[in-house]
Amino acid sequence: MTSNDPADAPGTTVRVERVYDVLDREPVPGELWVLIDRLWPRGVAKARLAGALWDRDIAPSTELRRAYHGGEVSEATFDERYRAELAQGSALGALRDRIRVDGAHTVVLLVASKEPQHSQAVVLSDLLSGTE
Repeated sequence: MTSNDPADAPGTTVRVERVYDVLDREPVPGELWVLIDRLWPRGVAKARLAGALWDRDIAPSTELRRAYHGGEVSEATFDERYRAELAQGSALGALRDRIRVDGAHTVVLLVASKEPQHSQAVVLSDLLSGTE
């Protein structure tokens, strides 16, 4: 059973990191690294992120991603639409289940973006940490 309730992962800390800053490292015990981009990071061999789960389903839709990167929608509109996509699908509940099953106390959301503070990671971090 999947859940969308942040209380299902009490005590979980959520952190956002750039993929390129963690290459060739492994998560420490209790951490779950999740690559949340739909596309694999350019120029990165999969072996260099061997400790990370790649969750394409949690990423924004291709249409929304292209609209945001193309400047067709504002950051606020992107955030709103991404939240709606997550609410309509099962990816957020599935990720919460994975966090709970793994017993992770820290979730590290990995993105390739040069500016992670202006990416889907902010929305997802808020939702997973229960600050939303």
